[in-house]
Amino acid sequence: MSRTREATHGMTLVQHFAEARRRFLISFALTLALAVVSFVIYPTLLSIMQHPYCQVDPKHCNFLVTNPLDGLTLRVKISLFGGLLFSAPFWLWHTWRFVTPGLKATERRYAIPFVLGTLVFFFGGVVVAYLVFKKTIQFLVAIGGNSLTTYYNPNQYLTLFVLMMLLFGITFEFPVVLIALELARVVTPRQLLKAWRYSTIAIVVFAGVITPSSDPFSMFALMIPLEVFYFLAIGVGKLLKR
Repeated sequence: MSRTREATHGMTLVQHFAEARRRFLISFALTLALAVVSFVIYPTLLSIMQHPYCQVDPKHCNFLVTNPLDGLTLRVKISLFGGLLFSAPFWLWHTWRFVTPGLKATERRYAIPFVLGTLVFFFGGVVVAYLVFKKTIQFLVAIGGNSLTTYYNPNQYLTLFVLMMLLFGITFEFPVVLIALELARVVTPRQLLKAWRYSTIAIVVFAGVITPSSDPFSMFALMIPLEVFYFLAIGVGKLLKR
């Protein structure tokens, strides 16, 4: 940490690259370590991921494996996903510590709130996605008709699960990005307020296009928070301008 505090605007380009490389290697090593931990607790992680499916169809929520390597592939994928998810706070922390020396004192005071806000909104998005995933599976099971018995391929199920978690987590960073643009004077709260009708249309279209499951529950679970976040960012932007 002290090494970062000693960094100043006088750092050479080589020193900047060396500092970025050091922080990347630290974060990457931690990601691998947490991936190993995820590999060990794989049964628990698999059970958590499988839970929404079992809530919808308790009698037929076992996964269907047709390839001898599917079990190993699934375990490795879940381990990597767990490593990335659990190490996300550390990636953000090291990114902040790398960027902070280059910021002005007035800008630096917003760094910690922005990092915390990024974490809160990202994991908030993941939680919302997990809670709505039951409705997603319920919709996908029902849309095929009652004559179908579902036995999902675990790798395909995991792909949809991870896409939903990441999509919601990244999209929930929307207010953080808007507030950053307001502080950078790219846009003003007044401009955003005037454009609220266009933003609403854009949010509706965005939610409809980007939701990987295409079910209405996920679309509304994404669309409504984004609309709330839009006005929240306007309010926070006005407060910060005072």
